[in-house]
Formats: sequence, structure tokens, C-alpha cells
Amino acid sequence: MGLTVANIIGVPGGTYIGQAAGWRVTFTIVAALGVIGLLGVAKLVPETGRPESVSVRGEFAAFRNVQVWLAMAMTVLGYGGVFAAITYITPMMTEVAGYTEGAVTWLLVLFGVGMFLGNLLGGKFADRALMPMLFTALAALTAALLLFTATAHNKVLAAITLSVIGALGFATVPPLQKWVLDQASAAPTLASAANIGAFNLGNALAAWLGGVVIAAGLGFTAPNWVGAVLSGTALLLAFLAAHLDRRTRRASRAVTGSATAEPAPATV
Repeated sequence: MGLTVANIIGVPGGTYIGQAAGWRVTFTIVAALGVIGLLGVAKLVPETGRPESVSVRGEFAAFRNVQVWLAMAMTVLGYGGVFAAITYITPMMTEVAGYTEGAVTWLLVLFGVGMFLGNLLGGKFADRALMPMLFTALAALTAALLLFTATAHNKVLAAITLSVIGALGFATVPPLQKWVLDQASAAPTLASAANIGAFNLGNALAAWLGGVVIAAGLGFTAPNWVGAVLSGTALLLAFLAAHLDRRTRRASRAVTGSATAEPAPATV
């Protein structure tokens, strides 16, 4: 919830301050908030000590599971698909949709609200049917990013699509995080932390690729195509992960059935 609320308040707020007073002021405020956060953690978060059962070797053992790597790849690509477009949202909205720079702040609020709602719905439906929820969110996100290439030319449709992309992008976060925790249940701490790092890797990769296509002269809507390719690839990996999981479960049931079956009577 913290990250989604931050996107409703912090991203548009930082954009507004940067436009009004310069980016250095925004960075100064962020640094001050960081200090406040540090003091709050030091004062309010209790010391719990180190669990006796935790070991570095045990935590790294989770990475022997190919499903953990698949989940992180889905995180990089699926989440990156959102930020391929969102990184360049200001030129897309001002140069293509026709909004003023001042309107970008409110557009980012819409995006943040979409993220907030998507996070709630993603968590709710991931508890009911994890992989179907992930399939649906990634497929819809891919379609929305493709559609954004066209709707970006209309103010109203661009604003609606932007909010939908925020919702669909963050609807993938709870199922992806839960999938990693399920697959690395014996050593979830490092795997969970690494998956959060994968979100940031996806941001960086997607932003770079979006910049590449703009620099190549393909226009400010071209990052939407990049995002669609990334999220579509994540969807294919999700199908692969589900297939491997079903195969593993079938093999496990077969072994269990063989072990519990009564031996055939001996014959002379």
C-alpha cells in the first residue's frame, strides 16, 4: 500500500515542485523525507533479533528453483512494461495528447489512483486464483499498452488509458510476489527481497529501451510498443511457469501414489 499511496502523492507532487521550483528542490525535499523516515524507523520499529533458523546458505538455496527465476523474469518484464510508457509520459501527454505541462501533475494522480486500486484488486483475486489473475492482468496490460499508442492522441482517452495501465500494472504485483514466496517457501527472505530488486531492474531496463526507440525517431508513443512487448513476454513466461508447476505436481502425485500403494501379493 505504501508504494501505491506514494505514487498518488509523491510522483505528481514531485513533478509539480520540479516544474515550479526546479528539480534540485525536489531532490532536497526527498532527502529530508528520507531523514525523517530513518529517524522514524530508529525510534518506532522494535528490535526483533535474528531468527535462529535463518542462514545465508539456506536463503541462497531458494535460487536453485527455476520457478523463482521465472517469477523474477516476469517481474522485470511485466512491471517494466508499465514504466516503458510511464517514464516518457510528460512528452507523450504534452506533445501528442496536447495537454499543458501543468496538467501532467493531475494525470499522474490518475495513474497513481489506478495503481492503488489495481494493487487492492490484484491482492484480492490472487488469493482466489493466483495464476489466472496473473494471466488476466498481463494480457490486459499488453492490450492496454498497445491501445495507448492510439488513445494517446485524444485527451480524454489518453487520461483513461493511463489510469487503466496503472491499475493493470499494479494488479500484477501481488500475484508475482506471492508466486515467489510460494516457490521459495523454505527460504523466502532473500527471494522476496530479490524480487523487489527485479521491479527496479524492470524500471531501469524499460526506461532505457523507451529512450532507445524515441532516439531512433519512432515518436513519443513508441515506448508503448516496447511496453507491450515486455508485458507480452512476461505473459508467455507465466504460461511456462504454470505448465512447469502442473508437471511438477503431477510427478509428485505419481511418486506419492507409488509409495503408498499396497505391494502386490507374492506368487510361487
